[in-house]
Amino acid sequence: MMAKLPESNSAPKTPKDVLKMAADHKVVAVDFKFMDLPGQWQHLTVPISQLDESSFEEGFGFDGSSIRGWCEINESDLLLLPDPETAFIDPFTAHPTLSLICNILDPITKERYSRDPRSTAVNAENYLKSTGIGDIAYFGPELEFFIFDSARFAAAANGCFYEIDSDEGIWNSGRENMPGNPNLGWRPRHKEGYFPVPPIDQLQDLRSEMMLNLMKCGIEPEAQHHEVATAGQSEIDMRFGPLVRMGDQSLLFKYIIKNTAKKFGKTVTFMPKPLFGDNGSGMHVHVSIWKNGKNLFAGNQYAGLSEVALYFIGGLLKHAPAILAFTSPTTNSYKRLVPGYEAPVNLAYSQRNRSAAIRIPMYSASEKAKRIEFRPPDPSCNFYYAFAAILMAGLDGIQNKIHPGEPLDKNIYDLPPEELKKVPQVPGSLDAALDALEKDHDFLLKGDVFTEDVIQAYITYKRKNEVDPIRLRPHPYEFMLYYDI
Repeated sequence: MMAKLPESNSAPKTPKDVLKMAADHKVVAVDFKFMDLPGQWQHLTVPISQLDESSFEEGFGFDGSSIRGWCEINESDLLLLPDPETAFIDPFTAHPTLSLICNILDPITKERYSRDPRSTAVNAENYLKSTGIGDIAYFGPELEFFIFDSARFAAAANGCFYEIDSDEGIWNSGRENMPGNPNLGWRPRHKEGYFPVPPIDQLQDLRSEMMLNLMKCGIEPEAQHHEVATAGQSEIDMRFGPLVRMGDQSLLFKYIIKNTAKKFGKTVTFMPKPLFGDNGSGMHVHVSIWKNGKNLFAGNQYAGLSEVALYFIGGLLKHAPAILAFTSPTTNSYKRLVPGYEAPVNLAYSQRNRSAAIRIPMYSASEKAKRIEFRPPDPSCNFYYAFAAILMAGLDGIQNKIHPGEPLDKNIYDLPPEELKKVPQVPGSLDAALDALEKDHDFLLKGDVFTEDVIQAYITYKRKNEVDPIRLRPHPYEFMLYYDI
């Protein structure tokens, strides 16, 4: 069955536009979406009769005490304030539903709630303007993900397991024929998923459906393709945009990808490293700063960069161990960031070396296309915090004229050991990244972009809910290593 071309669902600009959009689509419900501390979208739905123009100024009250990483029970009342520019018609609901992304406000002061991650992203954009350095920061994340047929996992005091499966996985090459599902043998081998045509690539139609759903919701995709790993690793690229908008779009991207897969009877994960022995999923982030319509990163220095861009790189490299707590924020992230496996673990920059943390894309000679690419992040992150932290680290580099030193254009695997030791690397674990953030976060506090409360709440949450639970549990492979010791 041929997919219908998407209808336009571009973001309205005013409350009146939103109400007209709702009327045109015969909307019966409004879904308010907002972000918790770790980075998961939450939502609350009301009848369309409750939405009018005043809703965009007065907001909707709700209890925030049960949201992960948020307020205590004695200060639980908060306001959802919908942003009209984020409106879209949800393509997955059974009844016509208007969706709006919200800012969170204190109901008494009407100020933005500090633990709302979107508030931090808004603060970062405002801070950039206040410095006079630039007036807009563009971000272009590349989100990779896996499409599986099933995912089973459990953890108890006396045992744990996980099992993921994909008919496209090379481990199914010996699968027996089943009624209606013969084994035809077409599968990408480990590290050979980039870019064989169908029938080896079995997910072309699903990714195209995802791409069309993105377009329906106002996101402009640039390309879709199979990624390197076996078992359905994929990527769909979005056109770059301003910081807050790309935070919004990245969340909407995840929502659309997961729900489209579910309609096809598949499951999607944005875990950085769900498979052993094959490539993980990263999120390379392209960044540039502009002022008065001019790209400040274009110049006549290394790889066509400006001095401003080099200083931005210097700040990013200096603070990388700390900001990885936001950009690579799970214990699983560091199963991907392992030295010696072509991962971007080296805190250096290069125009071609993909093991360097920062690469300068050379696809185009145009000044408008000049940007840097920060490669350690992955799509498990809270996008608002990750993008804001990257910007703040780079701005600190510009403000303090932190030069990044010489580029690393040599093959990292051919470097002699004494030279390799001189190249610093990213932290080896989430715990180490959190330690770095604890020691180095003054640059994030400038302009009240992040607050001390937010940073401490984030560190505490991650240690209590992620680092310690992993550290306290026996790993299944430890039984292979040590049971007979």
